[in-house]
Amino acid sequence: MGGPVPWSDQSFPITEQVRTDRFQLLFRQSVSAVFGSYCGAIMLCWLCWDHFDHTVALCWLAILTASTLLRLSLFVAYFRSDESERTPQRWERRYWVTLVLSSSIWGAGAAVAMPADDLLSQALVMLFTVGMSVGAVSSYSANRPMTLAAIGLVLLPCTTWLLFQPSTIQVGMALSALVFASFVVRATGEMAKALETAFRLTRELETTNSISIHAAQTDELTGLKNRRAFFEHAQQLYNHCKTNQSGLCALMVDMDHFKQINDTYGHQVGDQVLRQAGTAISASFRATDIHGRLGGEEFAILLPDTTLETAVKIAEQLIQTIAGLAVEPIDCITASVGVASMDADDKDLPELMNNADKALYRAKALGRNQIAVAR
Repeated sequence: MGGPVPWSDQSFPITEQVRTDRFQLLFRQSVSAVFGSYCGAIMLCWLCWDHFDHTVALCWLAILTASTLLRLSLFVAYFRSDESERTPQRWERRYWVTLVLSSSIWGAGAAVAMPADDLLSQALVMLFTVGMSVGAVSSYSANRPMTLAAIGLVLLPCTTWLLFQPSTIQVGMALSALVFASFVVRATGEMAKALETAFRLTRELETTNSISIHAAQTDELTGLKNRRAFFEHAQQLYNHCKTNQSGLCALMVDMDHFKQINDTYGHQVGDQVLRQAGTAISASFRATDIHGRLGGEEFAILLPDTTLETAVKIAEQLIQTIAGLAVEPIDCITASVGVASMDADDKDLPELMNNADKALYRAKALGRNQIAVAR
């Protein structure tokens, strides 16, 4: 059984997990932005209706309605999808397309609708575009490139137009917007670093905790569950089978003449026998089965939804597998197995395991390297 996974092997999965976490946060954050940007355009047109070209304003709102519906359909599809499918690889490109489309329509539409001869309306338009930029920071902070893209596409069309106007006030508004944008760009960088650090620390703690839990529940020599972990999981499985009245069989496995192996060949060879036995047990059973090393050379397996006849056949296959193990310089490795099946008379898990243990001792008494079924 190896130790914890080296950091170099963990860094790539953690990086991908952090990317996925940030992307999922992006979707949760930006739901309000879809409605906010659309409502902002309607409010701006209402406030400046007397100064806007009505045809331009209505066309802008119509196109913006279409892009908003497109974004909403993306969000609906995302939140209806299975959580395992909510990955950047599947959704990021589509998100970029809808974001760039809606931001471009908002920024370009505001610039086209902005009247050339009304300073108050121009100030209102700039106020709304700056407000939209602030909203982009809060809505897209989980993804800095998207934040900057949204700010640029919304803010730059109107700002660029004002920069080339003759009025000092107009140029001043444009320069003020650019100064604001520069501060926002710097702030988004700091926010991105903070989020990256927070998500990475969270994932690293989860990984460390997972490794610790696995180590606490795993027998270091064989890689199987240790005694405590086996009985914790076994009790849950027993309760489930008892409640649902489904079959459950127990196998107790003991390596034959193990003390003699240790005394004759040394503990290193004995440890190798246990490792190989653990590998054989791991490879011989289903994911729903529970197996572990109870101590020394003794192993236990629980087989849910399994009849006694099937459990005996599985035990026979396991004995054959163990007999085929090769550990130098031992000529032959064998094991004995006791099999018991849960029935209505069993009071609890210990009784089932005790029945299998009694059958194991009978298999030993009958000459080892064989199976005995509990009476």
